[in-house]
Amino acid sequence: RLPVPKLEDTIRRYLNAQKPLLNDDQFRKTEELAHHFQKGIGRELHEQLVAQDNQNKHTSYITGPWFDMYLKAREPVVLNFNAFMSFNPDPKSEYNDQLIRATNMTVSAVRFMKTFRAGYLEPEVFHLNPEKSDTQIFKKIIRFVPSSLSWFGAYMVNAYPLDMSQYFRLFNSTRLPKLNRDELYTDEKAKHLLVLRNGNFYVFDVIDRDGNMLKPSEIQAHLKYILTDNSPVPAFPLGYLSSENRDTWALLRKNLLDNGNEEALQKVDSAIFCLSLDDFPIKDFVHLSHTMLHGDGANRWYDKSFNLIITKDGTAGINFEHSWGDGVAVLRFQNEVFKDSTKAPAISPQSQPASVDSSRAVQKLDFKLNDALKAGITKAKQKFDASVEALSLNMIQFHEGGKDLLKQKKVSPDAVAQLAFQMAFLRQYNQTVATYESCSTAAFKHGRTETIRPASMHTKKCSEAFVRELSKHSTEELQKLIVECSKYHGHLTKEAAMGQGFDRHLFGLRYLALSKDIALPDFYQDQAYARLNHNIISTSTLLSPAVQLGGFGPVVSDGFGVGYQVHNDWIGCNVSSYPTRNGKEFLQCIYKSLEDIFNVLKGKKMSS
Repeated sequence: RLPVPKLEDTIRRYLNAQKPLLNDDQFRKTEELAHHFQKGIGRELHEQLVAQDNQNKHTSYITGPWFDMYLKAREPVVLNFNAFMSFNPDPKSEYNDQLIRATNMTVSAVRFMKTFRAGYLEPEVFHLNPEKSDTQIFKKIIRFVPSSLSWFGAYMVNAYPLDMSQYFRLFNSTRLPKLNRDELYTDEKAKHLLVLRNGNFYVFDVIDRDGNMLKPSEIQAHLKYILTDNSPVPAFPLGYLSSENRDTWALLRKNLLDNGNEEALQKVDSAIFCLSLDDFPIKDFVHLSHTMLHGDGANRWYDKSFNLIITKDGTAGINFEHSWGDGVAVLRFQNEVFKDSTKAPAISPQSQPASVDSSRAVQKLDFKLNDALKAGITKAKQKFDASVEALSLNMIQFHEGGKDLLKQKKVSPDAVAQLAFQMAFLRQYNQTVATYESCSTAAFKHGRTETIRPASMHTKKCSEAFVRELSKHSTEELQKLIVECSKYHGHLTKEAAMGQGFDRHLFGLRYLALSKDIALPDFYQDQAYARLNHNIISTSTLLSPAVQLGGFGPVVSDGFGVGYQVHNDWIGCNVSSYPTRNGKEFLQCIYKSLEDIFNVLKGKKMSS
């Protein structure tokens, strides 16, 4: 179970994270408020939280508050919450044809769903010592150990089974807009796929009445039928509604239901997943990011648990809604679909579609729109276009080293990437700001994520040495500073992964106070608390052979959204920003920081 940290540990960790962001006077004030909170109301809330947690052993203390945080948010899900991960191309280039890849990926996705529901999906396990535990022998033995004891056997060899409670929401699921708080909806009985093309909605069954998957050649025939349908883009594409403010969308949805669209909406909501087929090829990585993060607004349904997007040239990606689950669950799905569709593809370029009557099997959904709905769609489109217009996406690839060299120099690759972000921001804006790195707590029952706070006194000291006083330090001194950052970052990462961060605990206590109508403690009204939770640099990393790149929008209007990957011999970085920040320049500063760090680690003499 996810532990509730000790209150004194949380306060100590919180103050450590505040220190690099505040001057001495500000820090003294924040420290005083924190200690006052720890001795008084904070202690009472903590004891209530622990008692509540002990009474709810079937879940974790963060589950309820975290769902609420997402589902009560009223901002549009697109750009604010939904993230994307794009697939690597199929190694066999002739398989990257849109129809072939759409068919193969759909078949692999349905195979994954059926395997999962039948209880045959291999558990997700984190192997600390893969040579011992990630072996056929261990898997064979552990299979015969009763489940009440098998986790103990896994722990013995440093293998940690991860929570898979989010997985059922991958399929037949959607987020329904409701006033004040949305709802998650799942209907596992539905057998159809939702396909979007040119803003038109199509559905067809991919599972027959006996629960078996349709033949791949039939799925291919139906998708071919949709790809050759020359219906124009609707004058009022419904997809835009799912990009609206949630309360606005909730009212428009009620109007849709009252206007005779209940059956059509039911088909959208309950579909196994949404397959979005785009009618253009991808020009470059920036175009790829824009397409997968938001697209044109008409050919997406942002509320579905995920949209599988495949463009004209067979480039594929996933855009997922974030309230139901985290990157780990989506990544497992993505890995399996990539592996299955490339290693055991259901159809080949030579395959012929089945001779079936797709015009009967495929239903094009028709929505009845009154004037208020038409006006609502028009307004949603205007807002969507304006948001997208304001968003910049930029990226770099740093090819002067990666994981291999960093491990050889005994420093943490993740710590070096995070240090480069701190150094870059200091170079560009001359300050240290609140920074967020997401860390999965799936090692615990119903764990979600914890925050790693990469901005520390160590990164601040090291960044200042590199940016402001390079000539004053020897190469050895600079190396030592990097090593200190690496050690501290490793320590923070381990704490977060073990449920020993401070962010979720403080969030849980605040949520408890508000739910019991207790006046918000002064601690939470401190400007420094608000500043720490205004994450100007928000970062996330996921590395996998299936994924080409990933990204998300900034979480605050004056922030950067940083998706990054440290590969064996290069580092990739994808940054989103709005006009108040210059993302291109930030990336140039990241590049310079990486260059400096690698040069120092290689023992080169630095000149300022």
